[in-house]
Amino acid sequence: MSTTERPRILVVGGGYVGLYAARRILKKMRYGEATVTVVDPRSYMTYQPFLPEAAAGSISPRHVVVPLRRVLPGAEVLTGRVTSIDQDRKVAEVSPLVGRSYEVPFDYLVVALGAVSRTFPIPGLAEQGIGMKGVEEAIGLRNHVLEQLDKADSTTDPEIRRKALTFVFVGGGFAGAETVGEVEDMARDATRYYPGIKREDMRFLLVDVADKILPEVGHRLGEWGLEHLRKRGIEVHLKTSVTSCVDGHVVLNNGIEVDSNTIVWTAGVKPNPVLARYGLPLGPRGHVDTEPTLQVKGTDYIWSAGDNAQVPDLAARAAGVENAWCPPNAQHALRQAKVLGDNVISGMRGFPQHEYRHASMGAVAGLGLHKGVAMIKLGRLTLRFRGRIGWYLHRGYHGMAVPTWNRKIRVFADWTLGLFLKREVVSLGAVERPREEFYEAAAPVTAAAKAAKPAAKPAEAKRPEQEQRPAAKAG
Repeated sequence: MSTTERPRILVVGGGYVGLYAARRILKKMRYGEATVTVVDPRSYMTYQPFLPEAAAGSISPRHVVVPLRRVLPGAEVLTGRVTSIDQDRKVAEVSPLVGRSYEVPFDYLVVALGAVSRTFPIPGLAEQGIGMKGVEEAIGLRNHVLEQLDKADSTTDPEIRRKALTFVFVGGGFAGAETVGEVEDMARDATRYYPGIKREDMRFLLVDVADKILPEVGHRLGEWGLEHLRKRGIEVHLKTSVTSCVDGHVVLNNGIEVDSNTIVWTAGVKPNPVLARYGLPLGPRGHVDTEPTLQVKGTDYIWSAGDNAQVPDLAARAAGVENAWCPPNAQHALRQAKVLGDNVISGMRGFPQHEYRHASMGAVAGLGLHKGVAMIKLGRLTLRFRGRIGWYLHRGYHGMAVPTWNRKIRVFADWTLGLFLKREVVSLGAVERPREEFYEAAAPVTAAAKAAKPAAKPAEAKRPEQEQRPAAKAG
C-alpha cells in the first residue's frame, strides 16, 4: 500500500456496489485529487445473477467474475478484510491474506460489504450444505452433481444410488428457483450419456417456508413458475422447513424424510456480521442505517449502499407505501453505486448531496434453457412474459448489466456457442483437491525412504568443513 498526502477514499468491499462506486469516483475525480483504495478478501467481483447458469455449465465460471485490478487501474486494491474501523482517528484495520494486520487512514469511507448466506442452527447444515453466493460454490455444485451421476451409474447398491440421485434445494427466491431449474436441466441433459440413469431415477425437491416461490416477479408469474417446475418433476414443498440434515438425512417438518448427498442452501441473505464491529448505526436486521443520500446517519464522510445498507425507497414511499426500503437486488445496487460515487465527489468538494430515488423496472428470472419469466414495468403499465420470451428478456437484461464490455462479449459468446454446441457434462471435482493424486503417489515412497534410512554416524566421526578447507588449499 502506498502512502500519500492526498485525501484517501476507502472503499470496503469490492462487490457490485464497491466496484461500480469506485469506477464512478475514478471517472469523476480530477487527476491527483484523491487516492481510492479498495479492500476485499477476493481480487475479483462476482456477478451473482449468473451463478445458476455457471453451475449448469451455460456460462464459463471465469466470465462470471470481474478482476478488480483490471477494471480499477487507477485505484489501490488490497486483498484482505477490514476488521475494525476507528471513526475518531479515521483509520481502518486491514487483515491481509498473510502477515500482520495494519492500519489504513482514510478521509472518506464507503461501506459496501454486501451480504452473506442467512443460515439457521439446523443439525448437519454446516457439514452438508452447499451455498450459492460465490463462483467457487457454483463450480463446486456443478462438479458435485455430475459426480453424483458418476457414482449412481457405477454402483450396484440401491441405497447409495438413491442417495446420490436425490437433490434438495432450500429456498424459493431467485437463487433457489433459478438454481434448481438450471441444475435439473443440466442433469436431464446429462442422462443421455449415462445409460443406467433416467430422469425418472432422479428426485429433485425445492423447499421453502413461504407459501409461494419467486415473490420478486409477482403472484401470477410466481404461480406459473411453480406449476412449470412441478411439470418438470420437481417436488415443491411450500410452508415447509428443514429440521435436520445430519449425514445427508434430510427431515422436513411436514413429515417427509429423504437421504441426499446434495443439499443446496439458498434461503435468503443477511448483512455481513462484521458490520457490528464498525461502530455504525444499524437497523433492526443489521443493515447500515442510511439517509436517502446514502450517507450513514449521523455522519458526513461515510456512505453505504447495496445489500448491507438500509436505504429508504423514496419512489415506493411516494406511492403510499410506508417504511419502504430498497430491496437487495442488482437493479438497485447498480443505480445506488452511481449516486453514491457522485455524492462522495460532491462531499469531497463541499457540494450538496443528491437523494437516491428509483422506481423498480420489474424483475426477470431464468429457469433453465429456454425457460424463464419476466415482469417489465413501463410507468403504470406492467408487462408479463413467460417461457422462451421471458428467458430471452432474462438473458438480455443480465447480459447488458454484467460489468465491463469484456465480460459482456464473453458471456454472449458463451451463449452463442451454446446454440450450436452441447454443454460439457464432465465433473472436475478433483480440482478441489489438486494435490491428492500426487500425495497418494509420493507418500508411500517417502514412508519407505524413511524406513530404509541408515542410522546417522556419530558426531565425532564427522570432520568440520572449516577443518577440511585448509587441507584442500595446501594441496
